[in-house]
Amino acid sequence: MTEGGWAYDGAPVTLSPDTVTLVHGTSFCVCGSDGNVDGAAAQGVFFQDTRIVSGWALLVDGEPVEHITTLTGDPFRMTFVGRGRSRAHDAESTLLVRRERYVGGGMREDITLRNFGRDAVTHVVSVHVQADFADLFEVKEGRVRRRGRHECDVEPEELVLTRRLDGQSRGVRVTADGAEYSPATLTFRAVVPAKGEWSARVTVQPVVDGRVTDPMFPLGRPIDESVPVLRARRWREAVPVLRYAGRPSLAVTLQRSRQDLGALRIFDPDRPSDTAVAAGAPWFMTLFGRDSILASLMSLPIDPGLALGTVRTLAHHQGKRVEPESEEEPGRILHEMRFGPDASLALGGGNVYYGTADATPLFVMLLGELSRWGIGRDQVEKMLPHVDRALDWVEHYGDRDGDGFVEYQRATERGLVNQGWKDSWDGVNFADGRIARGPIALCEVQGYVYNAYLARACLCEDFEDLDGARRWRERAAVFKQRFNERFWLPDLGHYAVALDGAKQPVDALTSNIGHCLWSGIVDEDKAERVAEALLSPQMFTGWGVRTLASDMGAYNPMSYHNGSVWPHDNAIIVHGLMRYGFVEYAQKVATAVLDAAEAFGGRLPELLCGFDRAEYRDPIPYPTSCSPQAWASATPVHLLRVLLRVEPYAPRRKVWLDPVLPESFEPLALDGVPMLGAKVDIEVDGGGVRVTGLPDDVELVREPVGVHPGLDRGRDR
Repeated sequence: MTEGGWAYDGAPVTLSPDTVTLVHGTSFCVCGSDGNVDGAAAQGVFFQDTRIVSGWALLVDGEPVEHITTLTGDPFRMTFVGRGRSRAHDAESTLLVRRERYVGGGMREDITLRNFGRDAVTHVVSVHVQADFADLFEVKEGRVRRRGRHECDVEPEELVLTRRLDGQSRGVRVTADGAEYSPATLTFRAVVPAKGEWSARVTVQPVVDGRVTDPMFPLGRPIDESVPVLRARRWREAVPVLRYAGRPSLAVTLQRSRQDLGALRIFDPDRPSDTAVAAGAPWFMTLFGRDSILASLMSLPIDPGLALGTVRTLAHHQGKRVEPESEEEPGRILHEMRFGPDASLALGGGNVYYGTADATPLFVMLLGELSRWGIGRDQVEKMLPHVDRALDWVEHYGDRDGDGFVEYQRATERGLVNQGWKDSWDGVNFADGRIARGPIALCEVQGYVYNAYLARACLCEDFEDLDGARRWRERAAVFKQRFNERFWLPDLGHYAVALDGAKQPVDALTSNIGHCLWSGIVDEDKAERVAEALLSPQMFTGWGVRTLASDMGAYNPMSYHNGSVWPHDNAIIVHGLMRYGFVEYAQKVATAVLDAAEAFGGRLPELLCGFDRAEYRDPIPYPTSCSPQAWASATPVHLLRVLLRVEPYAPRRKVWLDPVLPESFEPLALDGVPMLGAKVDIEVDGGGVRVTGLPDDVELVREPVGVHPGLDRGRDR
């Protein structure tokens, strides 16, 4: 690991199992289930990638509160219930302590003491506050150290903690009703009537370079009228609803996905119309190229606006120059954006890192998908110059050695060694376990490039540029042929995961080949062997497809990328299987993933361990998995779309729909799916399908189709 850089590509610090997370936009809180924050356990309140609270503890009469339960509501609010210590050794406590916490642009906590006794009581309530202003990278990697000049200002009506470093300042302002302030402590003298209540409200506001952030939960406004609550309400009212399903747990899972995706939205005050999606909580509450693209693509049946906002935001930051420190190149789409004061240490003076091989072709794919979903011709046209710049990067910078494939090799020691979605240092290896050396040309990245070429061809056709469409289709056909010649391993029956720096095939059996099915780069005569490899006992666990086969040298079911199961990876695999007509295989994997979601209470984690279902009755969570995480949250939405086989094509005024739901899912009714500028209702029952709400000029086509109508067509097998 290079300190202060992006080269740390191991797992984050492991959080305690009783840790809970609250999140809204770029603000989030990681704390214990009792509500207290322990900075030493990688907990805290974070704002724009800076930990503004590293310690938060509530004491009543100098004693910790006895925790009873934690109640969850929206992702940005939570209630912690406990009781005070009894003053008599032979009596139970009569003091209930309730803490209602709200996160967004900082934090607010409402503290209520309820006295069930027959006499009035007086208690000393204290809130102990610490703030180290550590950068998010320091916290998640377990390398926090005190830096800069720390100050504490105690005023009659506020406590302000500040760190000054390198000409910048980060601070936090803590205020409350009726509090007495001292360094690091707020103290209340609470008189609680018999059978009555006492309450206080504490507000935590970030201070950036002397500017206090406006609270999202101001004391003068009811909570139900706050910005986060209003946003959540509008989101719930706008997105589709699963009215009923033969499998009740599916409704619970989809409801959780809708809620979490709403919480993971990022609102840019400089471009309020562009709402993007963050990668995931707690460590990735920021824009990621690959993650945000795939999550928003899979969320299209909920809100195409997420994908449009993501495309616009990524286009705004598209690379313009060659900058080795940040790995920026003209036309390249960013990998990660950060806001903390230490971000520039890693990024050559900026806050954006571009070291990814796949985000740029995925950007083109996403715009093509958005066009088909029906965002509007004018919106698509504005993005076409960015699409062409992205494709120019693919051919002039992505292909680093002129062999026709896109490779990656980091340009700085601070950069990521591996720059595909399996971006851990050991994420690309041979069957015998040897680490592949770069430059690396990943199989799935070539699939994305192929699909991006076809997406550009469709966009040309949509704008009546038939010559351009022909050129891009010819380019795609040549690229597909060369890929199948170089990456196919006939003796093994699957594609190489990559070509290494010596142009040797990296022969491990991985889930990456499922992405090749999704993109359509797989030759028809090879598709069946690929599908069988993915569903082999070495790959399929019963909860999903492993990232690496169990008979490979680097296999470890508890690893991040070498044997674990990732929900989003499986959603892509399911779509790829369906694209080539392997309906039963697609149903099997989709059902397995949704079974895992049910076992996790409806919320899929970022990843789970790759143990076989026959070995353990329940799926085993991965210790440092993000939750909620954007593409995991979007996975159930995408799986349902694939099983419904719904594919709109707005420029051609057609929608393909031919459901293949497992029997246990029926009957099913989905209301308010946004497509082609309308809200569409879909009902499926015993093979019968009813669709209402489509515009009058749109043709409904009741037959199976490939993943992208107009690109190619799938067949049933």
